Amino acid sequence: MKVDPYRVIIRMMITERASEIVERENRLTFLVRRTATKGQIRQAVEELYEVKVIKVNTMITPQGQKKALVKLAPEHNAADLAVKLGLF
Repeated sequence: MKVDPYRVIIRMMITERASEIVERENRLTFLVRRTATKGQIRQAVEELYEVKVIKVNTMITPQGQKKALVKLAPEHNAADLAVKLGLF
C-alpha cells in the first residue's frame, strides 16, 4: 500500500547524540508518526531523500513520540544528506 511520505515523517532530529550517530554509524534520526511501520518509514525515507535504506530501528521516547534510526547503504553518506538539508 502506497503511503504519503510526508504523513509518515514528521521531521529529522538533530541533537548532539544524533549528530554523532550520523558521522559514526551513517544513520539518520527522524521523528515519525506513532502508527508508522518500519516498512513505511523505509519507503518514505527512500522516496523523499533518494537514498537506499538498509535498516530501520524504532523506539518510543519518554515524551510518547516515535523515533526512527535509519541506517543508509554505504554508497549514501548520511552526513552529506544532513548538510544538503541544512542541518549541519
